[in-house]
Amino acid sequence: MEKYSCENHINQALDMFVAETGEFPIMDKVNNEENLSPKCSYCEELAIYLVSRK
Repeated sequence: MEKYSCENHINQALDMFVAETGEFPIMDKVNNEENLSPKCSYCEELAIYLVSRK
């Protein structure tokens, strides 16, 4: 499972990840070079973080 998140929705992404998987998430910064970053899973902003499994 992977969730992309902007700065405003990172807490929601972390909470939802734990609720859905029961696992401790890993939070990595997304490389925003050339605006190729994916969009936040919760809004239309560019994602800053990727929340995922190990």
